[in-house]
Amino acid sequence: MSYKRVLSIQDISCFGQCSTTVALPIISACGVECAILPSAVLSTHTAGFTGYTVRDLSGDFPAIFDHWKKEGIAFDAIYTGYLGSEDQIDYILDFYHSFEQKPLLVVDPAMGDNGKLYPAFDMDYVKAMRKLCEEADIMLPNKTEQDFLFGESGSEMKLKEGASIVLTGASRREGFTGVEVTGPDGVWYYEHEKLPEDRHGTGDVYSSAFVGALMNGKTMNEAAKIAADFTLACIREAQGDKEHFYGVRFELQLPKLIEMLK
Repeated sequence: MSYKRVLSIQDISCFGQCSTTVALPIISACGVECAILPSAVLSTHTAGFTGYTVRDLSGDFPAIFDHWKKEGIAFDAIYTGYLGSEDQIDYILDFYHSFEQKPLLVVDPAMGDNGKLYPAFDMDYVKAMRKLCEEADIMLPNKTEQDFLFGESGSEMKLKEGASIVLTGASRREGFTGVEVTGPDGVWYYEHEKLPEDRHGTGDVYSSAFVGALMNGKTMNEAAKIAADFTLACIREAQGDKEHFYGVRFELQLPKLIEMLK
């Protein structure tokens, strides 16, 4: 495997284990170079904290992308997570289309859960996210995000030829959950235990581990399983610890992830 380079585009929550503070160490632990582009900087993430600060960085995207183009910097994959605005989606699409040899585009829509959009987003944002997902090689939605993107008719978004969806939180029976991979080769499902405590940032843990595994030459199904097993181990690390409500202790499980990649 040649040395791979991934660009991760998502926010930085300075405290709280999610988004860039999860993606950078996990992808790096997979032996993959991880460049970053912060969509916003927050003092903490928004789950369980009040009074947090937010600085949107949409205005910095054009100059950063222009500089990278001038330097001839290329990426094997672009992986997007939480994006702060519709403008950012347009900037990312322009940057992606500027490559003669397109990088793999992996999109985690990161805009809702439990049947609702996150407070910062509305249906205009959903429409903008559809444009990005229609260009994606791989989508990593949860059930809520998938439902909003495809709409009530199930036909409001058209994936490009050969694209795949890795649906997380795909529960088929009580007490278990899993991931469902839908792509050119059909549908593949991997079931695992559902732990009682939900934790913030686990979607970012999953997506980052998935990208890292994929860049190590794993197949879609192999990467989906590795990411699921790693995320489950990370959630188990934090079960019952009320002081660690803000995330999972993924750092303690990085050796397990590295071992799974061998």
